[in-house]
Amino acid sequence: MKQNYFKHLFTALLLLYSTVAFAENVTIDGIAYDLIAKSKKATVIAGETKYIGDVVIPESVEYNGVTYSVTSIGDGAFIGCSGLTDVVIPNSVILIGNTAFYQCSGLTSIEIPNGVTSIGDMAFFYCSGLTDIKLPDTVKNIGRYAFSGCSGFTYVELPNSITSIGNYAFSDCSGLTHIVIPNSITSIGNYMFTYCSSLTSVEIPNSVTSIGNRAFNNCTALTNVEFPNSVTSIGNEAFCSCSSLTYIEIPKGVTSVGERAFYDCSSLTSVTIGSGVKEIYPQAFAKCKNLTDVYCLAMTVPSTESTAFNDSYPEYMTLHVPAEAINDYKKTEPWSSFGIIKTIEDVEIPKCAAPQISYSNGKITINCETDSAEFITEITSSDIDKFYNNIIDLTATYYISVYATATGCENSETVNATLCWVDNGEGSNESGVINIPAFAVLITSTNGVIYVSCPFDGERAAVYTTDGILIDECTIDNGTATIEVGLSKGTVAIVKIGEKSVKVVIG
Repeated sequence: MKQNYFKHLFTALLLLYSTVAFAENVTIDGIAYDLIAKSKKATVIAGETKYIGDVVIPESVEYNGVTYSVTSIGDGAFIGCSGLTDVVIPNSVILIGNTAFYQCSGLTSIEIPNGVTSIGDMAFFYCSGLTDIKLPDTVKNIGRYAFSGCSGFTYVELPNSITSIGNYAFSDCSGLTHIVIPNSITSIGNYMFTYCSSLTSVEIPNSVTSIGNRAFNNCTALTNVEFPNSVTSIGNEAFCSCSSLTYIEIPKGVTSVGERAFYDCSSLTSVTIGSGVKEIYPQAFAKCKNLTDVYCLAMTVPSTESTAFNDSYPEYMTLHVPAEAINDYKKTEPWSSFGIIKTIEDVEIPKCAAPQISYSNGKITINCETDSAEFITEITSSDIDKFYNNIIDLTATYYISVYATATGCENSETVNATLCWVDNGEGSNESGVINIPAFAVLITSTNGVIYVSCPFDGERAAVYTTDGILIDECTIDNGTATIEVGLSKGTVAIVKIGEKSVKVVIG
């Protein structure tokens, strides 16, 4: 017995010695590290005092004659460092740990290098000063709440390498206006974009099969959602209080619509429920007070709670159903409570034509081929922001997003445009006062085609990927240029006119 005791004690001491010998916390050039001697790897950890200003993390550090490769940003390394403004992460880093930059509200810039494969839970939680972030193609996992509360975001591009995104990952990103979900994602998690109050559009790829609970809850600016046929379920309160949605088409692949899925979508006027829907849960379309037409294409009446259309006044609405099933709908609640029930075959709802944007004499003009169309337009500028330094670069660039809507029609495609000014290269006048005339350039993107309108005949217009690869180019003729880019919708590209480079989102 005593021998066993001393044996276990010796083992414990050996393990303790190993820990001391092979892991050591040190501070080098103002940055704290956890050094693992056995692997010669270093992890950035929290220092004795909060990090402030700009921090440049090296690829390797040397301690007691040994060189350690910096491979990770540890859990809580920069937690609560509100005075931190910029961090340079080396290419040697492959992991950003949980709460690594938690509430670094002053952080305005960060570049995640190629090689990083995982971003931990709450890694950038409430980093409200960040305006954009580009994730490399090596990232596979984004943790829960990873970017929650990053209210300064205007666009997020997710690479196709990502296979999982945790719940709440982009919740409360109140400045986020557009996001493209990669086709490597199979489900949109619970609360993923809840309270993204500026989000106007989202693209759901054919790889997605489920939309989680409250995934887009309170996305009050969301105007259009296109569900692919791959989606089979829409979770509870998935689009609850999305007050700008006007039309929803649930595809035939969906079999269930969750409780309160579209509750309080106050602008919703028309809903098409696909033929595959078998179950509609309580209050799924309740409090949609402007809803006038429901098209239910299911031949078998879906199992539906009596509260599905509560406070949506179905007695003043029209229900359109297949002729063979009309009698079944007429004798089944809540469908029987609709004011008008009529047959419909092969329903086809027309779509508004895409808007056309032009600029002249200080005014933007929008036209559309659809009669009586109205336009929902959003104009933003990267110059309109909070700044945390004393030198501010002004871009004089406006980003325009517009779609058309008309009674009885589905909303049009969203057309994106960028309006900027380019100088003609002339110098100062005779008095020495700088006088550089600038000319308006309007760049419009729709259906994978970029249109350039500007008074620079003979000038070269070129489109590049964000990695600097030339896609195509042409010469501006009669004030216009047209370039087919073949990029997917939502992709960011660079348009270069002369020496002026402008980022655009492909429509």
